[in-house]
Amino acid sequence: MTARIAFHAPLKPPDHENPSGDRRFARLLIEALCAGGFSVDVPSSLRTRNPDGSAARQQEIEEMASHETSRLCAALSADPPDLWFTYHNYYKAPDLVGPAVSRHLKIPYVLAEASHAPQRAQGEWARGSALADAATVRADLILQPNPKDMAGVEALGAGDRQVALKPFLDVKEQAAEAVDRDLHRDRFARRFNLPRDTAWAVATGMMRHDSKRDSFLLLADVADRIPRDRWQLILVGDGPARPDIEAAFGEQSNVRFAGLLGPNDIRSLNAAGDLFIWPALKEAFGMALLEAQAAGLPAIVGDRPGTRAIMQNGQTGILTPEGDVPSMALAVRALIDDPDRRRRMGRAAHDHVLANHDIAAAATFLKQKLNQLIEPGHRQ
Repeated sequence: MTARIAFHAPLKPPDHENPSGDRRFARLLIEALCAGGFSVDVPSSLRTRNPDGSAARQQEIEEMASHETSRLCAALSADPPDLWFTYHNYYKAPDLVGPAVSRHLKIPYVLAEASHAPQRAQGEWARGSALADAATVRADLILQPNPKDMAGVEALGAGDRQVALKPFLDVKEQAAEAVDRDLHRDRFARRFNLPRDTAWAVATGMMRHDSKRDSFLLLADVADRIPRDRWQLILVGDGPARPDIEAAFGEQSNVRFAGLLGPNDIRSLNAAGDLFIWPALKEAFGMALLEAQAAGLPAIVGDRPGTRAIMQNGQTGILTPEGDVPSMALAVRALIDDPDRRRRMGRAAHDHVLANHDIAAAATFLKQKLNQLIEPGHRQ
């Protein structure tokens, strides 16, 4: 009999209209769970995100969560799922329904990507931090795609229940466009008025007023240190911070703003490009980085625990110290001046992602871990 999973993403539901890495990974988790033989339902679209820590907003969110918890307990009691699975629990978006619903239904409660931020125990996010920690402590299993989160969760006393989950994607889907590289390169050359005979660097990120904006602004400083006739920089993404980012790049004639692109166009652009670049300031792991490597692009990325975990420095790309503009500029110049090295690194990047971050391996891993909780005798 197929085991049934209730899937919840309090930061951003998988059907949310705005694209992001969080939405992308939520959808991939559902795909992997289905590939592992589970039946997946999304019983709630409640968002608990409190971006500025507003006390009034927090109270409103908790009231909505209380009503949603009551609704879910009533709706699911007659025929409960076998397991509750929540993706992303942290101080700005704690899981406020999963712990209570799973307790009421007497089913296992699983978290993927849970963090503990002791510096948020005071101040505007203190309430959200406490609620996120309570959910983490309640979990029967914690799957961690970001290595940086593991020490914090261990400090909460939940370390024995957490395991590493390598970030993943469908590598074959990402790499399929590479066979038509010349076709894609011609198309984007026409679309964005790009010269074909220079190196194309791709940078992908949402243009929000947070660390994403800061990464783009740092990238503008990097680009300003590199001769413009040697390369083209294609910026993929959009959002409220775009005017600030456009102003930072000024009149750099080799920079193109591609705006929001759909998944097919992003895959095609990665196939047409020569390298991927992203400062990754304060970021966990990057789905855009995984997608670029799967397509065969070497990457130049800021060194963070999450990026370090999905790259091989010097083999699949180059990690530069986080926030270090001169180091990143030097790395970009080194790769745009050495096409043979770019190609070697690109092949190694694809092979590395295929071997370590493919959805098939993730599906097998999730099947094993979750079935251990679902098997008779492991219900709460």
